[in-house]
Amino acid sequence: MSDSALFGPDNLPYGLFSTPDRPGHRRLGVRFGDDVLDLGAAAAAFGSAHADVLGAPSLNPLLAAGRAVWQAVRGEVRDWLTDEAHRETAARHLLPLSGVQLHLPFEVADYVDFYASEHHATNVGRIFRPDGDALTPNWKHLPIGYHGRAGTVVVSGTPVVRPQGQRKPPNEPLPVFGPSRRLDIEAEVGFVVGAPSELGRPVGLDGFRDHVFGVTLLNDWSARDLQAWEYVPLGPFLGKSFATSVSPWITPLDALDAARVAPPERDFPLLPYLDDSAEQVEPGGLDLRITVELNGHVIAEPPFATMYWTAAQQLAHMTVNGASLRTGDLYASGTVSGPEHKQRGSLLELTWGGREPLALPEGERAFLEDGDEVVLSAWAPGPGGGRIGMGEVRGRVEPSA
Repeated sequence: MSDSALFGPDNLPYGLFSTPDRPGHRRLGVRFGDDVLDLGAAAAAFGSAHADVLGAPSLNPLLAAGRAVWQAVRGEVRDWLTDEAHRETAARHLLPLSGVQLHLPFEVADYVDFYASEHHATNVGRIFRPDGDALTPNWKHLPIGYHGRAGTVVVSGTPVVRPQGQRKPPNEPLPVFGPSRRLDIEAEVGFVVGAPSELGRPVGLDGFRDHVFGVTLLNDWSARDLQAWEYVPLGPFLGKSFATSVSPWITPLDALDAARVAPPERDFPLLPYLDDSAEQVEPGGLDLRITVELNGHVIAEPPFATMYWTAAQQLAHMTVNGASLRTGDLYASGTVSGPEHKQRGSLLELTWGGREPLALPEGERAFLEDGDEVVLSAWAPGPGGGRIGMGEVRGRVEPSA
């Protein structure tokens, strides 16, 4: 199926773009096939009641407007693009995708990354604790996460400079400083918060759709050697904070209704705030089919449907202590990995800690080398047997500064 067909009227993801003639003028757009609809100009032409938020230079005003406005705008845009009566007017505001520059579509408020794949967590446990339990005792009772760095979330295509920091080689008594030698990727899915919440008031499972606007692919670049030395006892820091790449397109949650699936069966009863077993709770899993390419070669196809913890549970856990949500908050699923070797979403797993390098035409890879390019793409089932495309995430490794 062509990329154009993946971005039809059932999809309509939002982005931020500029044109060569006005590089400093950033505008909201919706991807439609191989074109971008200039939302501000179209809203003005059609006399939309939402022209103010659609004419903003960022997605944040629309995010903050809440679900009722999200649904109304989505309905308007779909009507503009599919109703024969609007075709001529809409066509005047469609621009070729190839002729625009895409930008980070929203201003990131806070960034949290989770660890929600049982297969990934088990693999990591076996790599680092071969003689111990693969999973920590708390793993199946709560979604584990850490607070990341919002200021280094970057849009697809932004170069990733190899990070420097402290690392301790196994046979050395003291740490050394220098470029990471074990630079890795993590194929993830990110969730973008729209409507904020009140400090001190948790958001329950049933509040997920009211607060989360949409979904993006995400690459959580990771310096494994820096991470290994620093993460005890407080967790990831410099090994993660140098860059997190996201797609320039945010797919609305409503575009993924046909992709909803039940999560895997849980092994322990969940505490009430995480318990999604009730019949009235909609399925919290998403059937997203991810592809990971390294230098143009497919190295993995992680299935998001296998994730143990759902995005709704992550949101509930993130706020259960009273922490508030802000417009533009971004939280990520953690590495997506399935039960099979070809479904592992990181080089750490694919090469089993670097001991089993991947054989590629340009040579073996245990971890990333300067010049390597990683691309994440994905699709989900859509209405009537169609497919919903996710905007790709691309990043090339550059040498340390």
